[in-house]
Amino acid sequence: MTESADLSGFDVKAFLKTLTQRPGIYRMLDANAEIIYIGKAKNLKNRVSSYFRGNAVSPKQQAMVARIAAIEVTVTHTEGEALLLESQLIKRHKPRYNISLRDDKSYPYVFISSFHDFPQLSFHRGAKKRRGRYFGPYPSASAVKETLKLLQKIFPVRQCEDAYYNARSRPCLQYQIERCTAPCVGLVGKEAYAADVENTILFLEGKGGLLIDNLVAKMEAASAELEFEAAAFYRDQIGRLRAVLEKQCVEGEKGDVDIVACAAKAGAACVQVFFIRAGQNLGNRQFFPKIGDDDGPAEILQAFIAQFYLDKTVPAELIVSHQPPEAELLAEVLGEQAKRAVAISASVRGERAKWLQMATTNAESALNVKLADQQGLFGRFLSLQQELHCPETPSRLECFDISHTLGEQTVASCVVFDRNGPVKSDYRRFNIEGVTGGDDYAAIHQAVFRRFKRQKQGEHPAPDILFIDGGKGQVGEAEKALAELQINNVMIVGVAKGPDRKAGMEKIILAGRDQPLDVTPGAAALLLIQQIRDEAHRFAITGHRQRRSKARNRSTLEDIAGLGPKRRQSLLKQFGGLQGVVKASVDALTSIEGISRHLAQRIYDTFHQQDDH
Repeated sequence: MTESADLSGFDVKAFLKTLTQRPGIYRMLDANAEIIYIGKAKNLKNRVSSYFRGNAVSPKQQAMVARIAAIEVTVTHTEGEALLLESQLIKRHKPRYNISLRDDKSYPYVFISSFHDFPQLSFHRGAKKRRGRYFGPYPSASAVKETLKLLQKIFPVRQCEDAYYNARSRPCLQYQIERCTAPCVGLVGKEAYAADVENTILFLEGKGGLLIDNLVAKMEAASAELEFEAAAFYRDQIGRLRAVLEKQCVEGEKGDVDIVACAAKAGAACVQVFFIRAGQNLGNRQFFPKIGDDDGPAEILQAFIAQFYLDKTVPAELIVSHQPPEAELLAEVLGEQAKRAVAISASVRGERAKWLQMATTNAESALNVKLADQQGLFGRFLSLQQELHCPETPSRLECFDISHTLGEQTVASCVVFDRNGPVKSDYRRFNIEGVTGGDDYAAIHQAVFRRFKRQKQGEHPAPDILFIDGGKGQVGEAEKALAELQINNVMIVGVAKGPDRKAGMEKIILAGRDQPLDVTPGAAALLLIQQIRDEAHRFAITGHRQRRSKARNRSTLEDIAGLGPKRRQSLLKQFGGLQGVVKASVDALTSIEGISRHLAQRIYDTFHQQDDH
């Protein structure tokens, strides 16, 4: 049930009298109908009324209350339901006066498939739709890649994509350097491969001791049978495994624990999270939530935990640097989500206290660096205002770049900066379709049009300045795209490469101006422009490489109806690769088991019709 009230022409006292005393959430809106604060309450009437008792209101609340033009209330069954709903809405709307988590990107996992004859070990991010085991979450993509790299050295389980695996007719380089046993071409049996998969799972489950015991037993058995080569193999495997476990093992921990520490000062905060899964340290990650000037570490952790673990796997225990005000309620709600008990502990001893101190020190150090960077970054924004003669200091910048190889697989990137630096959650890539290969002007037009069409639909705020990596032609196309959308309140700035493409020699092109802008040599604004242009370039190239790699890894055979993985594998083996299949006659294709005359003709036509064009 939801109620709202327009406070500009409404008797606040009368409205408060009508409020229920049941639990729920309240949303405070300003004159533009934008949500400026979301809160939850065990008793809605008592909580909302507290904002209008002048002597009990903090400076932050005074500023917020002065902007309230409407209040919306949603009643829930329990306070726990209210906490969940509050966290969901804060993550979605990021109101001005709430503590909100900026980075809500999904976290990566190590994945082992269960639907292959020879399971695949891989990096995974996103919804867990594929059948198999997921291990994590890991704090970053680099942490997952490092784990996969280590595992490949110890247990040679394949990590290649299915398209690449299914198209193999001979072993790849990974087999040559003993990082894979080449199941793609039948050089390892299912039983031996399954043993490597089982060992990999034991490692990821944190059962390193059991795994080493198993390998020691195999080594001794091989030695007793005088199979010294096999014994030496197990010995080396044990040595590599011990080295990895010594680095990752957390003394005294065997389960899943997150260590969460907060540091706050000067209107900024840093939260450090150390991820420990099955007694192994998977790494740590830092967060910089948006906070108010008077929010303390305990309140910040309260909001952070509620938002961060809302849609993630919750460990059995959270060790925190400051006890959240509603720790019991948080633990209850997280426990209901995890379907098991979850503990939140602030008082710890021994090794746990050392880890907590380490997390706290990391949070304080990262916050000091962030504050120093922000001061320098804000100076660059001020310089940008002066150099571009903006009426106000810009607060949001976007930059577009194009990447392709000889006009193929064109990708446009859009990166976003605010006064705190890159806003990676707002980055976007656009696969450019329907334009002549290599036509960067048309590509910029399409990308800008698609981006700002979504902006008009309210998907993201408009930038103050739109940077385009290019000269007059690209700037002109961006102008046309915005004009088609009837957007005329965004400054467009081109960043053209200077002589010899040297950094610092860029030409700054303003829309509607014939000559490049004279920028003060060495101005801090140039550093900011270079930074956002380089980030757009990096993001575009990465996207283009991924698209090109995906296109190259896809076999033409995969597009032929009725030709499944096993038949594709048989064709590639029998004819020595894709080129052999292309050269084969219909009769030769028909000789392969499972390939009917009709299917053989379809395969032949697929390649030879393409040749006619």
